[in-house]
Amino acid sequence: MKPYIFITRKLPEEAIEVLKEKYEVAMWDKEDIPVSKERLLEEARRADALLTMLSDPIDETILNAGRSLKVVANLAVGYDNIDVAAASKKGVAVCNTPDVLTDTTADLTFALMMAAARRLVEAAELIKEDKWKSWSPLLLAGQDIHHKTIGIVGMGKIGETVAKRATGFDMNILYHNRSRKMEVEEAIGAQYVSFDELVAESDFIICLTPLTNETEGLFTRDVFRKMKKTAIFVNASRGPVVDEQALYDALAEGDIAGAGLDVFDKEPISASHPLLKLNNVTAIPHIGSSSVETRMAMMELCAENIDLVLSGQAPKTLVNKDWKKS
Repeated sequence: MKPYIFITRKLPEEAIEVLKEKYEVAMWDKEDIPVSKERLLEEARRADALLTMLSDPIDETILNAGRSLKVVANLAVGYDNIDVAAASKKGVAVCNTPDVLTDTTADLTFALMMAAARRLVEAAELIKEDKWKSWSPLLLAGQDIHHKTIGIVGMGKIGETVAKRATGFDMNILYHNRSRKMEVEEAIGAQYVSFDELVAESDFIICLTPLTNETEGLFTRDVFRKMKKTAIFVNASRGPVVDEQALYDALAEGDIAGAGLDVFDKEPISASHPLLKLNNVTAIPHIGSSSVETRMAMMELCAENIDLVLSGQAPKTLVNKDWKKS
């Protein structure tokens, strides 16, 4: 009997052809509706491999149900939806999709910063709503980006790539990270500073830190108060890193000038959320890596990781380094 693979969202057939040649593959038939917990549990009981999305909670219950489960391949660089410790205990390999999405996510992060600074969404809506009646000297005047100070919180691969893009705008680059990146400092002239220094001195604060116990709720009301009143805050990492009520208050009361948000505490965010009522918020639906080329590459990497594990080999991008192939 062929090993069984369950995919939790509808993916293009060409992305999973390599799996169908060797394995029995079943796929949830909805692209924009998550698989139910009950169906996921049912499939886990049978599956040798799961190809999952960031929205799928792969907790201890799911992992314990997967008696034959050998690998969970997550279609994301993040994996906070997976109980990695429980997976390791069960001998299940956990894989993600780093590297292939670095440039694309950096592009989106920089674009979100630019859109918030130059009020592009407001400008587009003005025209669509037929409100552009005449030219005026300060019509939707935003903020310059060139020669300003960008502060990057979380100087991983995506942070480094955002910093490289900032050099093209002659920006002063500050960063804060758990450890200094001397090679980045030497290559692009980035300056390591404390978290407090970064938020106080930056014109653009870019959050790219992973979600951990230490970073959850990192951006509080006090942190936003330390920022410049002209500052733009951009979050392209994880929603729970930010206290959303604190961010709303900071924006509504003029403590900071604006925000660009690709991620939220609860996703999908409701259209009635207070943040979305503010004109100085540019919000997009967690599309950091969403280009056709990159998403296809991510799917192919997931498929390759699954194939490697089911073939008795180590996957390319293993998350739980204590996993040992059986």
